[in-house]
Amino acid sequence: MERPVVLCFLDYYLPGFRAGGPTRTIANLVDTLGDEIDFRIVTRDRDCGDQKPYEGVRIDGWNTVGKAKVFYASPAKLSMRGLREVIRGTPHDAVYLNSFMSPRMTSIPLMLRRLKQVPNRPWIIAPRGELAMSALTQKAAKKRAYLAAAKMSGLYEGLVWQASAPHEAADIRRVMGARAADIVVAPDLPRPARDADFGRVDLSAGADRPLKLVFLGRIAPVKNLDFLLEVLSTVRRDVELTIYGLRDVPEYWSRCESLMSALPANVRASYAGGVAPESVLEAFAGHDLFVFPSRGENFGHVVLESLTAGTPVLVSDQTPWRQEGDGALEVLPLGDKTLWRDAIERWATLDRGEWQSRHENALEFARDYIENRAGTAESRELFFEAIGVPVETVPTAPLRLRPAPSMPSRVAAALQMLPASEAEPELALASAPRSVA
Repeated sequence: MERPVVLCFLDYYLPGFRAGGPTRTIANLVDTLGDEIDFRIVTRDRDCGDQKPYEGVRIDGWNTVGKAKVFYASPAKLSMRGLREVIRGTPHDAVYLNSFMSPRMTSIPLMLRRLKQVPNRPWIIAPRGELAMSALTQKAAKKRAYLAAAKMSGLYEGLVWQASAPHEAADIRRVMGARAADIVVAPDLPRPARDADFGRVDLSAGADRPLKLVFLGRIAPVKNLDFLLEVLSTVRRDVELTIYGLRDVPEYWSRCESLMSALPANVRASYAGGVAPESVLEAFAGHDLFVFPSRGENFGHVVLESLTAGTPVLVSDQTPWRQEGDGALEVLPLGDKTLWRDAIERWATLDRGEWQSRHENALEFARDYIENRAGTAESRELFFEAIGVPVETVPTAPLRLRPAPSMPSRVAAALQMLPASEAEPELALASAPRSVA
């Protein structure tokens, strides 16, 4: 059977990495299902925050990137007319949106759909955590206005909604009500495992030295670095914290710097800049414990990356991750800083044997998750069911929270894949690690 074509829209894709989770999520999806689904990705021609387009790619044309075809759109192309041309000119069986509020990559395509300016196909939308309460409280007035206008205009009627976890499904239903009649839980996929990823473990923990903590993520309020620094100001053990991340919000970083300068003598914190994607596992493996008090994560790829490096994780309960893994993954609520202080001090007292056990448990948990619990079956069924193609062998069905309305059938088999032009650049990005800091 010919691979169905899914036309995917997201603001940033490879070789970009600064946008973090959504870029990694789609790259991992392509790596995992790209042999079964023909992904055509429409994205910006530059990374988040960059003023210049990528070098070595064809702008406003299709490029082969791993198992996908990618259209790097120039700013001029990101208009109603430009995106209408792209959608009309790309035979496809479904459209896949990867943001709820992206003005270019969600709102414009949905307006074209509403105005019947593009072919009638199934549309899938993944809000990527944007409907969580913690996300909606940021720039709240602007988001309330957008939600009201979007609901009145009917932009979001008749979509299939992808939630990465049951808690996100609840967020979607709470915000969208009956407009979200069809919600499917299909977890974000990790990068397929490679043996080289595992075993990067520093077993020097338990020696006569400070506890080595790491924080890796964007330096932004949602990642909650200031909370961690406030906790560390009360810790009585010797601790070293290394901070990796892109400083997205200058005023927020200034607050974090002030907290760092006020830490007691037994706690030392340093900023080590960003981390290239290929160096993330190495950065984690050089530390004893990844502390991640995030205010909200749709998935939290960095949690799995830390475990893959053999580094245990202390994470907030505002992510999909739950405590398991024989001590490799500890989950705490954000309401009580004392709990976090006590946990960090407890980790600081582990002996060498206990650290080795925690490292090994982290590696075992990561391998088991990637190989057995990654949600591949749910993602496969999400797309094939929306398109109308029966999935004959799916290990587990997705958790459908409400009965789905009948979906349009697959378009005629006569629709052919767009041929790869000889002029298309072949970008060697398929095997690059997916991360950002």
